Amino acid sequence: MNTLTDSELKSYLKRIHIDDIKPATLEFLSELHRAHVQYLSWQTIDIFTGRPEAIDLANSVRLVLQGRSGYCFHLNGAFSILLRSLGYEVQWHRAGVQPHGEQPRVNSFHLGLSVLLPEAGPETERWIVDVGLGGMPFEPLPLRYEVYGEAPFTYNLTSSSVASEGWRLEYEPHGPSEGVDYAPEVIHTLDEFITNHHFYSQSAESPWHHVFLLRQRNAVASNELRGCMLRTHTAEGIHKTEIESYTAWREVLDGVFYEPLVRYSELERVEMWERIRAGHEEWKRTQQV
Repeated sequence: MNTLTDSELKSYLKRIHIDDIKPATLEFLSELHRAHVQYLSWQTIDIFTGRPEAIDLANSVRLVLQGRSGYCFHLNGAFSILLRSLGYEVQWHRAGVQPHGEQPRVNSFHLGLSVLLPEAGPETERWIVDVGLGGMPFEPLPLRYEVYGEAPFTYNLTSSSVASEGWRLEYEPHGPSEGVDYAPEVIHTLDEFITNHHFYSQSAESPWHHVFLLRQRNAVASNELRGCMLRTHTAEGIHKTEIESYTAWREVLDGVFYEPLVRYSELERVEMWERIRAGHEEWKRTQQV
């Protein structure tokens, strides 16, 4: 899949609350990026339920058009097709996320994107876009090494210590991971990511195995729902809320994460909540020991 059909393009844009197709400028790229991270949450729902989705481009786009989302491979894969359909030059890169307490890596457990934009003058500037991490910047960043954003959402773009001539984007101080490193080489297929996707989505050793997790960014907050615990990070600080009822849980999914669970029947949604709540109560008992 290289580009979307006209009807697919209109449906995709409607999904992220954009009405009009505009020229392929930096301004429109920023609008698309903001809308994508706000209305398409990063999530592990299908992994949690044991029904993971393939990461081929056609399937990733299908998820978006059906009112669903996914995690990094799905979100960045689909976004790259959207951008190409709108006239942007998009490149894929091997990347790796550094969890807290671990070392930087480029291990192809993350699909990185960059966009080349012809700006004033003959030179072409590369922009970093990433809609597949949940805790990442709200807007594209130029590939120029400096600190971007305003507190508490500041991001440091610097050279990578593990990828020659690559770059590293360090999360804001209370982000879900330390940062992500990108290799500069352009790749042209998703083949090397498939094995890692299988590990993430099916292995009992995966960090997302049996974890119900959604992440979302908007202009003023970074939100995370882990099971029935909502974590909201704003300029005022970090606020945690325990969701105590099925109705409240669905309201948070719909109102904060734009995730209506369209794939699942009402019975499956209730069973999902009961499993999550039971796991949460068991966790609370272990904390009291």
